[in-house]
Amino acid sequence: MPAERKPSYLNFDSEKYPWKQDIDYKDNPEKYRVGKGEQGVLICEPYKSEIGQFWRFRTPEVAKESSKKIFEMFSNYIRANDFVGADMARKYLQMGYTRARRYANYKGGKKYDKDKDYKLLERGTGSAEKAQSAEIFYSTYKLAEAHPIYKLLKADWKKRLG
Repeated sequence: MPAERKPSYLNFDSEKYPWKQDIDYKDNPEKYRVGKGEQGVLICEPYKSEIGQFWRFRTPEVAKESSKKIFEMFSNYIRANDFVGADMARKYLQMGYTRARRYANYKGGKKYDKDKDYKLLERGTGSAEKAQSAEIFYSTYKLAEAHPIYKLLKADWKKRLG
Protein backbone atom coordinates (compact mmCIF):
# COMPACT_ATOMS: atom_id res chain seq x y z
CA MET A 1 0.00 0.00 0.00
CA PRO A 2 1.50 3.38 -0.99
CA ALA A 3 2.45 5.85 1.70
CA GLU A 4 -0.24 8.39 2.57
CA ARG A 5 0.30 11.62 0.64
CA LYS A 6 0.52 14.84 2.57
CA PRO A 7 0.44 18.44 1.37
CA SER A 8 3.72 19.62 -0.12
CA TYR A 9 3.61 22.85 1.88
CA LEU A 10 4.34 20.95 5.09
CA ASN A 11 8.00 20.51 4.17
CA PHE A 12 8.38 23.62 2.03
CA ASP A 13 11.93 25.00 1.93
CA SER A 14 11.83 28.62 0.73
CA GLU A 15 15.63 28.74 0.51
CA LYS A 16 15.64 26.07 -2.21
CA TYR A 17 12.63 27.49 -4.04
CA PRO A 18 13.85 29.20 -7.24
CA TRP A 19 11.28 32.03 -7.10
CA LYS A 20 11.88 34.82 -4.60
CA GLN A 21 9.56 37.52 -3.28
CA ASP A 22 12.22 40.23 -3.29
CA ILE A 23 12.90 40.06 -7.05
CA ASP A 24 11.13 42.29 -9.55
CA TYR A 25 10.79 39.86 -12.44
CA LYS A 26 9.88 42.58 -14.93
CA ASP A 27 13.19 44.33 -14.22
CA ASN A 28 15.09 41.03 -13.85
CA PRO A 29 13.39 38.57 -16.22
CA GLU A 30 16.55 36.47 -16.52
CA LYS A 31 16.00 35.31 -12.93
CA TYR A 32 12.62 33.78 -13.79
CA ARG A 33 12.33 30.02 -14.19
CA VAL A 34 9.43 28.30 -15.95
CA GLY A 35 9.24 25.42 -13.48
CA LYS A 36 6.42 22.90 -13.36
CA GLY A 37 2.75 23.75 -13.47
CA GLU A 38 1.89 26.77 -11.36
CA GLN A 39 5.16 27.12 -9.46
CA GLY A 40 6.00 30.70 -8.55
CA VAL A 41 2.60 32.07 -9.48
CA LEU A 42 1.90 33.53 -6.02
CA ILE A 43 5.38 35.00 -5.62
CA CYS A 44 6.63 36.61 -8.84
CA GLU A 45 6.06 40.34 -8.76
CA PRO A 46 4.92 42.55 -10.37
CA TYR A 47 2.97 39.92 -12.33
CA LYS A 48 1.32 38.49 -9.23
CA SER A 49 -0.23 41.90 -8.51
CA GLU A 50 -1.02 42.67 -12.15
CA ILE A 51 -2.77 39.38 -12.92
CA GLY A 52 -3.88 38.09 -9.51
CA GLN A 53 -6.38 40.88 -8.95
CA PHE A 54 -8.48 39.45 -11.82
CA TRP A 55 -8.25 35.78 -10.82
CA ARG A 56 -11.71 34.59 -9.66
CA PHE A 57 -13.71 31.36 -10.04
CA ARG A 58 -16.62 31.61 -7.56
CA THR A 59 -19.29 31.08 -10.25
CA PRO A 60 -19.12 30.12 -13.93
CA GLU A 61 -20.01 33.71 -14.87
CA VAL A 62 -17.19 35.07 -12.73
CA ALA A 63 -14.80 32.41 -14.08
CA LYS A 64 -15.69 33.32 -17.66
CA GLU A 65 -15.02 37.01 -17.06
CA SER A 66 -11.81 36.26 -15.15
CA SER A 67 -10.38 33.82 -17.67
CA LYS A 68 -11.22 36.19 -20.52
CA LYS A 69 -9.41 39.08 -18.81
CA ILE A 70 -6.36 36.95 -17.95
CA PHE A 71 -6.18 35.58 -21.50
CA GLU A 72 -6.34 39.16 -22.78
CA MET A 73 -3.39 39.97 -20.51
CA PHE A 74 -1.60 36.84 -21.77
CA SER A 75 -2.09 38.07 -25.36
CA ASN A 76 -0.82 41.54 -24.45
CA TYR A 77 2.30 40.07 -22.84
CA ILE A 78 2.90 37.99 -25.99
CA ARG A 79 2.55 41.12 -28.18
CA ALA A 80 5.03 42.92 -25.91
CA ASN A 81 7.43 39.96 -26.19
CA ASP A 82 7.20 39.59 -22.39
CA PHE A 83 7.55 35.85 -21.92
CA VAL A 84 7.56 36.04 -18.11
CA GLY A 85 4.24 37.90 -18.10
CA ALA A 86 2.74 35.47 -20.62
CA ASP A 87 3.92 32.47 -18.61
CA MET A 88 2.56 33.93 -15.40
CA ALA A 89 -0.82 34.61 -17.06
CA ARG A 90 -0.81 31.02 -18.33
CA LYS A 91 -0.10 29.84 -14.78
CA TYR A 92 -3.05 31.84 -13.43
CA LEU A 93 -5.30 30.22 -16.03
CA GLN A 94 -3.98 26.81 -15.02
CA MET A 95 -4.44 27.64 -11.35
CA GLY A 96 -8.03 28.75 -12.06
CA TYR A 97 -8.65 25.27 -13.37
CA THR A 98 -6.87 23.39 -10.56
CA ARG A 99 -8.32 25.43 -7.69
CA ALA A 100 -11.86 25.39 -9.05
CA ARG A 101 -11.44 21.64 -9.61
CA ARG A 102 -10.40 21.21 -5.99
CA TYR A 103 -13.57 23.00 -4.85
CA ALA A 104 -15.55 20.79 -7.23
CA ASN A 105 -13.99 17.70 -5.64
CA TYR A 106 -13.89 18.72 -1.98
CA LYS A 107 -16.37 20.71 0.07
CA GLY A 108 -14.81 24.05 0.95
CA GLY A 109 -11.79 23.22 -1.24
CA LYS A 110 -10.08 21.43 1.62
CA LYS A 111 -8.29 18.29 0.51
CA TYR A 112 -6.57 17.39 3.80
CA ASP A 113 -7.74 17.23 7.41
CA LYS A 114 -5.05 19.03 9.40
CA ASP A 115 -6.61 17.80 12.67
CA LYS A 116 -6.13 14.16 11.63
CA ASP A 117 -2.49 14.16 10.51
CA TYR A 118 -3.42 15.60 7.11
CA LYS A 119 -5.48 12.59 6.11
CA LEU A 120 -7.14 12.97 2.70
CA LEU A 121 -10.75 14.05 3.02
CA GLU A 122 -13.61 12.41 1.16
CA ARG A 123 -13.74 13.27 -2.53
CA GLY A 124 -16.98 14.10 -4.34
CA THR A 125 -18.32 16.44 -1.68
CA GLY A 126 -17.73 19.65 -3.64
CA SER A 127 -19.69 21.94 -5.89
CA ALA A 128 -21.00 21.29 -9.41
CA GLU A 129 -20.83 25.04 -10.00
CA LYS A 130 -17.07 24.97 -9.36
CA ALA A 131 -16.74 22.12 -11.86
CA GLN A 132 -18.21 24.45 -14.50
CA SER A 133 -15.77 27.18 -13.47
CA ALA A 134 -12.93 24.66 -13.77
CA GLU A 135 -13.96 23.74 -17.32
CA ILE A 136 -14.02 27.42 -18.33
CA PHE A 137 -10.51 27.97 -17.01
CA TYR A 138 -9.28 24.68 -18.48
CA SER A 139 -10.32 25.55 -22.02
CA THR A 140 -8.75 29.01 -21.76
CA TYR A 141 -5.58 27.59 -20.22
CA LYS A 142 -5.30 25.12 -23.11
CA LEU A 143 -5.66 28.00 -25.61
CA ALA A 144 -2.77 29.80 -23.94
CA GLU A 145 -0.63 26.67 -23.69
CA ALA A 146 -1.14 25.96 -27.42
CA HIS A 147 -0.48 29.52 -28.61
CA PRO A 148 2.24 29.15 -31.29
CA ILE A 149 4.26 32.22 -30.28
CA TYR A 150 4.04 31.29 -26.60
CA LYS A 151 5.31 27.78 -27.42
CA LEU A 152 8.31 29.22 -29.27
CA LEU A 153 9.08 31.71 -26.50
CA LYS A 154 8.80 29.00 -23.84
CA ALA A 155 11.07 26.57 -25.68
CA ASP A 156 13.67 29.27 -26.21
CA TRP A 157 13.42 30.44 -22.58
CA LYS A 158 13.84 26.96 -21.16
CA LYS A 159 16.80 26.29 -23.44
CA ARG A 160 18.54 29.52 -22.44
CA LEU A 161 17.52 30.06 -18.82
CA GLY A 162 15.62 27.10 -17.41
